This record gives sequence, C-alpha cells and structure tokens, in this order.
Amino acid sequence: MTGNQRIAHGLNGLLADATVFYQKLRHYHWNVAGSEFFTLHAKFEEMYTAWAMTIDQVAERILMVDGVPLHTLAAMLRETELDEDESIPAAVGMVDAILADLFLLRARAGTVIGAAETVDDRGTVNLLDDVCDAIEKDAWMLGAWKKEGAKAWQ
Repeated sequence: MTGNQRIAHGLNGLLADATVFYQKLRHYHWNVAGSEFFTLHAKFEEMYTAWAMTIDQVAERILMVDGVPLHTLAAMLRETELDEDESIPAAVGMVDAILADLFLLRARAGTVIGAAETVDDRGTVNLLDDVCDAIEKDAWMLGAWKKEGAKAWQ
C-alpha cells in the first residue's frame, strides 16, 4: 500500500466514524428532553453543524490524496469504530456517549496524523490538527457541563 493509499484508507475510517457521530448528534438533538433540553439541544445542533463541514473536508482530502471517499451508509457502517445508538438515553447518557465517541474520534484522527507525518502529508496533518482541536474543545465543554449537571442532581 502506498503512502497515499494508507492515508486515504485512514481518512475513510475517520469519515465513517464522523458520519455515524454526526447522525448520533442529530438523534440526540431531536430526542433530548427534560431540564437540560435548551442547553443540550443547542449544543448538539452546533456540534452536528460543525461535523457536517468536517465530513466534507475529510472527503475532499481523500480525493486530494487520490482516494475515493466512502459514499454509502452501508460502507460507513462497515468501516466505523463507533456504535449507533438506537436507544433514547437521558441527557447525561447522551453526553457520556458523545464523550466516548469524541475520545475514539480523537484516537482515529491521531492515527491518521501519524501516518500522514511519515509521508510528509502536511495537508492531512493540518486538517486533522484542526479537527483534533475542535474535538478537545467539545470534550472539555461537555465535561464541564457534566460536572455542573451532576451537581444539580445531587
């Protein structure tokens, strides 16, 4: 496998994860209820809007390294490391699931960054550095909400 093929393969894995994550965010946005509705409804929408752009950027990067982005839901589901959520968890459960997914997304992006660095693919590294920064900020913000939310329930 050439360097570009390895990068395209890794980016396609990230694309699959991002697509499943995007849909989970929409699911939670639609179904969040209770006292945290207004806060989380808005946050989940903010996040899925940002991830829609990230998905597009990752797919375009795959094309730039001479790959073909995954383009069916079946292919995405075969390649993802994330789990769909058919349940409708309580708000804290939604945040827990999103935090777990952010951790996996960050790890997957880090793996692709490592592969891209070995072939001096600065474009992929730069793109994914920005993605990782956004992941870390969202994880921090949701973690802070969870601490505050946990206090409210005590």
